[in-house]
Amino acid sequence: MAQWEDELAELARERGRALVGYAYVLCGDQRLAEDLVQDALVKVFARLRRGAGERAGGAGVHPLDGGGTSEAYVRRAILTLFLDEHRRRKRWAAARPLVATDDRVRGAASGATARADVAAALGRLAPRERACVVLRYLEDLTVPQVADALGLAQGTVKRYLSDATATLRDVLRVSDDGMTGARTGMSAGMGLTDERRAAR
Repeated sequence: MAQWEDELAELARERGRALVGYAYVLCGDQRLAEDLVQDALVKVFARLRRGAGERAGGAGVHPLDGGGTSEAYVRRAILTLFLDEHRRRKRWAAARPLVATDDRVRGAASGATARADVAAALGRLAPRERACVVLRYLEDLTVPQVADALGLAQGTVKRYLSDATATLRDVLRVSDDGMTGARTGMSAGMGLTDERRAAR
């Protein structure tokens, strides 16, 4: 079995659930999350397969050389695919019928309700706001790292985070430093404990 096949099998086995959870926090839909992960795996490992062929011919280097890991590249591909999909569907979303909803989501009474509240709150955010929140508070990236990942200016990221935090604070009724609650809810939605997050 080729090296890229070993990497793909190990990643799917060991980190598949976490990758789907990450995609779900971004898109808010289980089926779409699974599709995003599958598409991202194909995108990354097709590149690995091509790189393996180049190396066999005596040329080229491992496509993931340069300090990255397979999972990191897959996560970045998931994020890119998520944002690309929203750009493609922007016109359709604008024509979507509007449905009245409650302005607030009531406080969580259980872990499951907390996850539902966070999912509902994230659903209020624009795609780039949502991506900024996930990268900043779930992936624990710094503002410069978020800006680099999304190809945005740091000031733009700060504005997105500020707007998103105001929305989440209103919906979830969190305190000024209460993004910890949103982070906890997102982690719970991905099935991640603090120990598992620390081990990533």
